[in-house]
Amino acid sequence: MRVSSVAVAWLAGLLGGAAACSASAAEEAQLIAAINAYRSQVQLCAGQGSGELPPLTSDIRLALPVGAGGDLQAQLNATAYPMMRVQSINLSGPREAQTALKALSESFCKVLLDPQFVDIGVSRVDRDWRIVLARPLLAGKLGDWQAEGQKLLEAINTARAQARQCGTQAFAASAPLSWNATLGSVAEAHSRSMANGNYFSHKDRDGRTPGDRAELGGYSGMQIGESIAAGLDTPRRVVDGWLASPGHCATLMNPQFRELGSAYATDPKSDAGIYWTALFGAP
Repeated sequence: MRVSSVAVAWLAGLLGGAAACSASAAEEAQLIAAINAYRSQVQLCAGQGSGELPPLTSDIRLALPVGAGGDLQAQLNATAYPMMRVQSINLSGPREAQTALKALSESFCKVLLDPQFVDIGVSRVDRDWRIVLARPLLAGKLGDWQAEGQKLLEAINTARAQARQCGTQAFAASAPLSWNATLGSVAEAHSRSMANGNYFSHKDRDGRTPGDRAELGGYSGMQIGESIAAGLDTPRRVVDGWLASPGHCATLMNPQFRELGSAYATDPKSDAGIYWTALFGAP
């Protein structure tokens, strides 16, 4: 279990924008939306490019009082949030959400872009903000990777059956995907690599891309797509996160894909605990 808290103070005179105090709740929601938009795009952080991440889920239990001291773990225990990892950021100065995001992205990009965090709570009093990002304990009782991979396939096919908007792209309903055992084995190997190696990336530790891994695994299809997720303990939550992310959503809805292999892997020593890979193929 990891608990951490950090703070940053900004000179109010250097930060533009103004908002009425009565708009506090709206600004809190706007900051969450802004953070999720930030996570949905590739960002340069600490000299490295980030991957596109699914959005954080707003959880009222993480909207802890601004300025409250004491034990962060005890505060979350009091809200009945089943915490595994948590990071609390105290920010002073910004009046509005976009200015707050600028401050956060400049000082805490590694926290905002950490794939282990899946939930968020934001609270605000005037120019003081508290942002809490967390990952809960894994609650679901999962079957083996093949069984959960099939459930992920079912959830993806349910999503593909409906027309939807993925960011600026409109997609018609797409034909269901069929299970491909070779892609499933390749997906399981990558999920296991991420879990045991404690990393989150489409490139593995040997620098291989999803297409490289599929080819080495024996898949002969001409097109490969991959979606990955971390910290989420049910196929439904994984797919919901992908649908809320324009890039992942577009991969999921791509009518050129006809096959899928997917799997999860866990390692309690890793930051995120659980890692998912879905490999989409076009034979």
